[in-house]
Amino acid sequence: MRFCLVGDWMQFDRLKRREFITLVGGAAAAWPLAARAQKSGKIARIGYLSTANPRSMPSFQAFEQRLRDLGYIEGQNIVIEYRNAEGEVDRLLDLAADLVRLDVNVIVTATDPATRAAKGATTTIPILMMAINYDPIALGYIDSIARPGANVTGLFFQHLELLAKRFGLFKEMLPSVGRVAVLSDSLTADQLKMLVAANRSVGLELQPLDLQNPPYDFENAFRVAMRSRAEAIFVLESAPIFRGRTQIAQLAMKNRLPTSFAFREYVEVGGLVSYGVNFSTMYRRAAEYADRILRGTKPVDLPVELSTKFELVINLKTAKALGLEIPPALLALADEVID
Repeated sequence: MRFCLVGDWMQFDRLKRREFITLVGGAAAAWPLAARAQKSGKIARIGYLSTANPRSMPSFQAFEQRLRDLGYIEGQNIVIEYRNAEGEVDRLLDLAADLVRLDVNVIVTATDPATRAAKGATTTIPILMMAINYDPIALGYIDSIARPGANVTGLFFQHLELLAKRFGLFKEMLPSVGRVAVLSDSLTADQLKMLVAANRSVGLELQPLDLQNPPYDFENAFRVAMRSRAEAIFVLESAPIFRGRTQIAQLAMKNRLPTSFAFREYVEVGGLVSYGVNFSTMYRRAAEYADRILRGTKPVDLPVELSTKFELVINLKTAKALGLEIPPALLALADEVID
């Protein structure tokens, strides 16, 4: 019979306990953040600062769904604090300050004014921006794409660079059109300048229609377009114009005018064609950025991501209603055709 001395047994016991602790520690490190948060009772908080209500937008629903895919269940291990300025940009500073008082883990912003307000409200809470159609470097929100600096990171897309190609595709779709009305507002001056430059090699007659108070003056703009015998509408992009996308699509159909847009959301409500980024894809990626921040990655270590995938979407049902025949080459090029 073999006996074990007390000292030997204590040494053996310490070795076993050390192995057990290592095993459990390794397993805990492998748990998803959301599961660890639920076990510990901690709830992550995301602040969402916007100029309009985002929750009905498919793109924001994609953001929420991707968070669920990553293990975040609202009300259990995560809370999203929504702050909506309801179109009143002046309210954003107070709303941003409110999110700072709540000590949220990250603030998500979808517009330039919201990013500016969040940046002014905190230098410590991470800010996850969706820099759509504004340059965060020129505005001083980040130092560079590769090394954002400070507390701001996110995704960056300027459809200004795609505008000439979108214009060219529209011309290819409508080879006989000679006069195009252009919907613009005070936020789209750079786009209008780029469009005029792109038109020098195309030679269409452009008629800028400056919207003073979108979406309330859409009907008047279309009346002016019809009086001047416009044959198509090219829509420049801003948040106020985007919010009126359904009305624009309806007015264009009523007046039998083909339309070109930057985003598929217009085409989904009856517009003819769009060329640009997919918002839902961007928002799903933003959710992954939020996850990394909640896991402890600092914004300075998260390079700002430039969108590089663009899509051509054509509403064939609208084309048929307008009596248009889309060139087969464009249909073949389209990423999606809505029947």
